[in-house]
Formats: sequence, C-alpha cells, structure tokens
Amino acid sequence: MARNDGFERERGDGDLVDKLVHINRVAKVVKGGRRFGFAALVVIGDQKGRVGFGHGKAREVPEAIRKATEAGKRNMVRVPLREGRTLHHDMEGRHGAGKVVMRSATPGTGIIAGGPMRAVFETLGVQDVVAKSVGSSNPYNMVRATIDGLKKQVSPRMVASRRGKKVGDIAQRRSGAADDISVQE
Repeated sequence: MARNDGFERERGDGDLVDKLVHINRVAKVVKGGRRFGFAALVVIGDQKGRVGFGHGKAREVPEAIRKATEAGKRNMVRVPLREGRTLHHDMEGRHGAGKVVMRSATPGTGIIAGGPMRAVFETLGVQDVVAKSVGSSNPYNMVRATIDGLKKQVSPRMVASRRGKKVGDIAQRRSGAADDISVQE
C-alpha cells in the first residue's frame, strides 16, 4: 500500500528509534464480504551501531506495528562504524533477488540511498554512505539484503585480533596513503 518514510518515534527503552518502512493491506474474502489485515515492516536501531528489523501482522495497523517493533528488538545486530559516522569498507548484500551495494563516504556526503535502505542507515546511526539497490525493489528484500551486507562489515580492530597483529600493521593512515600514491606515479 503506502510507504511512510517520515514515521519515526523515540522510545524510552534505551533510546531506540523505529521507522515504519512499509505497510501492506491484505484482504481475505469470507461469506459476509472481505476481512482486512495489515502487515508492517519496521526497522529499529539505537543510532549508535545497532540495528534490526521486524515484521508483524494483525487486524489493526497499530497492533501490526507493535508486533513488528517487538520482533525488531529481538533480532538486532551490532555493526562496527568508522568514526561513528560511516562504514569501514565497501560491500554487497544479497537476499533473494534483492542486491544492494554500499560504499563508505567522506564527511558531509550524507545518506545517499533509497527508501528502505535509508531507514536502515538512519536507525543505525550512519551519517555518510552511498548505497544502490540492484535487482528487487521489494522493501522486505531490500532491508534483508542491507542488513546482510552490514553483518559482513569488519573493523580493522577485528581483523587485527583475528590475525594476531596490531591495528597499526593492518590499517595505514588515510592522509599518508594519499601521499604515497602521488609519489609512486
């Protein structure tokens, strides 16, 4: 049915923010006419690196949203962010026919992403990212593909601990890396 990008509520439980991504109205034909039900897709996050999504169904819209929010709280994932504002590296996420490509961005870029992906990034707390949806535009698949890609995100600290090295051995300084490239040319 209709998508509501501006639907946002602040919650007292840990400062979680939830965004309603999609509401679907379905009808069941019975003897006396039609019975309507609603399915809601909600993305929930703390804007500090945790995000989840939930799907809820009910006869009334507020009840469907409540169920979806509860489901979203149960399956939240933690995503490491660089400087608390962008991704550490570029990545792809897939779910079904939905495929999303996400790239880290420089400060001031903002969130350049389509509807369902934008909701995920805003509730996650990402401020600078460039993302593109390739394939399915189904909001359920786009949200799942985005979270699939975010689960693959690894920080230099995680890589260093896994390889038994120091962070400085793995990650170079960004300003120094640009100078090295110009000297080699």
